[in-house]
Amino acid sequence: MAKYSNIANVSLSVAVWLAHDEYDYNDDPNTLSVTSLIKPIREIVLSRRIQVDDGFEPDPIEVIGQVASSMGTAFHESIERSWRSPKLVETLVLLGTPRSVAKRIKINPTAEMMEADPKIIPVYMEQRASRKVGKYTISGKFDFIKAGRLEDFKSTSTFTYVNKTNDKKFQLQGSLYRWLNPDKITDDYMAIQFIFTDWQAARAKSDPKYPQTRVLEYPIELHSVMKTDRYVKARLKQMDDLVDTEQQYLPDCTPEELWQKDPVFKYYKNPATAAKGGRATKNFMTLLEANQLKAKNGGVGVVKTVFGEAKACNYCKACSICEQRDRLIEEGILCIMV
Repeated sequence: MAKYSNIANVSLSVAVWLAHDEYDYNDDPNTLSVTSLIKPIREIVLSRRIQVDDGFEPDPIEVIGQVASSMGTAFHESIERSWRSPKLVETLVLLGTPRSVAKRIKINPTAEMMEADPKIIPVYMEQRASRKVGKYTISGKFDFIKAGRLEDFKSTSTFTYVNKTNDKKFQLQGSLYRWLNPDKITDDYMAIQFIFTDWQAARAKSDPKYPQTRVLEYPIELHSVMKTDRYVKARLKQMDDLVDTEQQYLPDCTPEELWQKDPVFKYYKNPATAAKGGRATKNFMTLLEANQLKAKNGGVGVVKTVFGEAKACNYCKACSICEQRDRLIEEGILCIMV
């Protein structure tokens, strides 16, 4: 079976780019990447069941769904290429860095190079590190480290920044990179370097909460190495405890893990309008407020709870066998991307 489908009939010239993948995967079931470890526990457990089932054929991936991933990879590769360019010193000088300082910057210097020349200013990029924890190996490749501070490049929508939807995930991911590289990452803060794909200059002028520039640095405090170590060991134990658990008893993914917006409580003074899917009399962020208005109107009308769409399932490797996904579809909370 083909790994990718092309229902959207994307031109082959672009489809090849979207399907191209040079990620250094590891098929060892006891090797877990940082990005895998921080996924919802339900996804981790079910994905591993697919991985060990040699007879299982996962649903093909719709190639047009790879646009965001391919764009992110392109940004990363372009940034790395610019730092590895023979013109790096000249570029740094154009940006105001003294030439004497620019010449001291070295990309991924070895320990021997650092010892031989203490004046080197190290910049580390795209280096993979691994660490054993019992029978497992945790592996991760960071984006960028300068002066002991981790930086992670994120090409994403402004929604992610405005609503802080991935702050906890970013924090945990960065903390795990520090746990893997405590000799290189010494700063207690990391920096997310946002590159917004849908930024609007007009909105930036009118909304102070909207990112004011298309490229923006966002600091996040990291967990201590000790706290991160406890998290890793607890996570691996949880995986082992649930390895043979029937799916109906696995923890469901939370609304936060499903990337759901908070529910909206809609009050309809006319129940017929609600039945037809018409416009609500008023929307509220809490059920209490909606019911208060209904009571104020003598108990007339209905209150409907509208849950946010679960978007994460469309990017989950275990979605093809997940019973929670099926329930979400039945409830009208999840729309499968085609």
